[in-house]
Amino acid sequence: MNQAEIEQARFNMIKQQVRTWDVLDQQVLDTMNDVPREAFVPERYASLAFADTNIPLGHDQVMMAPKVEGRLLQALAIEPQHAILEIGTGSGYLTACLARLGRHVTSLDIMPDFIDSAAERLAGQDIVNIDLQAGDGLKDVGDARYDIIAVTGSLPQLEQQFHHNLRVGGRLFVISGDLPIMEASLITRVDERNWARESLFETCIPPLLNAGRAKEFLF
Repeated sequence: MNQAEIEQARFNMIKQQVRTWDVLDQQVLDTMNDVPREAFVPERYASLAFADTNIPLGHDQVMMAPKVEGRLLQALAIEPQHAILEIGTGSGYLTACLARLGRHVTSLDIMPDFIDSAAERLAGQDIVNIDLQAGDGLKDVGDARYDIIAVTGSLPQLEQQFHHNLRVGGRLFVISGDLPIMEASLITRVDERNWARESLFETCIPPLLNAGRAKEFLF
């Protein structure tokens, strides 16, 4: 595609996919318009850059569909002063959007090659308020607290894997469950001991690597 075709495809993505999924926050829409999604898609899937589908990244992981990324960004209601934790760097596209909206993004991915390729793409977009780390997001986060946490792989069973890393008033986006139905949720830390959970929508994405399976009931 030439540049005019790319811009038309981006416009159509936002108008026909993202907005129709009730993503109406203008700051989120502007961010998705400004961050060049095509620069973060693996070359072999360039034709799918603006498609309404998950895009394979390797290692059984995917780049989420644009409408899901839009709902994620809108639900988190990111403000310029927010410190953000991303679990699953993937292609780096969502990292870029988070960095445009917040103050700083710490992003972990268990795959070092994802970190390397994302670092190159993010540098190409002059995005510097990020810290990319190779590590297992389920084990290597430590005790640090964040205003915003975005988990880009699913958790077969939602426990309190990241709840304690939220500051009071902080928000966590996570997708949990097993096929055929997974649920996207927004978790808000109310105080030191309590969290509120809001169900957002249903979707399907691969689980985080090393995530435990849901417990089975025996009859």
